[in-house]
Amino acid sequence: MATKSAKPDDIDDSSAPLISHLAELRTRLIWSVLAFVIAMVLCYFVWNPIFDFLTQPICYALEKRGQTCGLILLKLQEGFFVAMRIAFFGGFVLAFPIVGYQLWRFVAPGLYRSEKNALLPFLVASPVMFIIGAGFAYYVILPWAFDFFLGFQQGPLGLPSDAAGTATQAAGQVAAPVAAGEQQPWAGIVFQGSVEEYLALTTKFILAFGLSFQLPVALTLMGKAGLVSSEGLASVRRYAVIVILVLAAMVTPPDVISQIVLFTVIYGLYEVSILLVRRIERKREQEDADADE
Repeated sequence: MATKSAKPDDIDDSSAPLISHLAELRTRLIWSVLAFVIAMVLCYFVWNPIFDFLTQPICYALEKRGQTCGLILLKLQEGFFVAMRIAFFGGFVLAFPIVGYQLWRFVAPGLYRSEKNALLPFLVASPVMFIIGAGFAYYVILPWAFDFFLGFQQGPLGLPSDAAGTATQAAGQVAAPVAAGEQQPWAGIVFQGSVEEYLALTTKFILAFGLSFQLPVALTLMGKAGLVSSEGLASVRRYAVIVILVLAAMVTPPDVISQIVLFTVIYGLYEVSILLVRRIERKREQEDADADE
């Protein structure tokens, strides 16, 4: 026969690169998981200060209304799950740069020097954009959202006992004075939040905004690699709006205000990504024109 079957040695040589890549991938995954577990354990032992930090937005909103800041445990085991949620959240945030570094170590050996120089700024920008998004959610979105939600309270809001001659703040307005011993003419609606529910809402907001701020980094990197173009992103804008609306509905609480806020932020980042990709294309065209001269 004209064709010869492959020798065992040839088969082993051809499969060696794949095996080495899989071994390298396993090593990077192990380091990533190990970093997450260590960060999670560290955050578990300091979950009280993290809890105090995460509850500052709601405490500030309550203090503006003269209410004491306090969250309640609805279940016996809820305190433990709160500590675990904080540990998981803190472990994800702390391990995020290390996971990105392990991804870089896995990809870097297969890149040219010019490709490494082009990719490195995106790896630096990714955790920076995550911090910006998380900070935007914590310092801007959460205080505004809590102030809005607490505005639906009415009746006695847990003011000190010496304030019993006046009605308390109702939906952001001060009611008329009530005589001593007279019963309130309306049923009170007072916030008594669950610790676990509050932390679930807060961490979901922070992670959602932190991850959504990765959109310009991801799309710009894809534009740098030639996988997407500014014209292509602009042409599918209507479909992007639908996808962003679905995403905002999935990661936010079931209220229209939160969904609109997250949609506005992500869509704004999408438009910024189009501008960044267009800038990369113009720079590439200028470099090609200079090379032809």
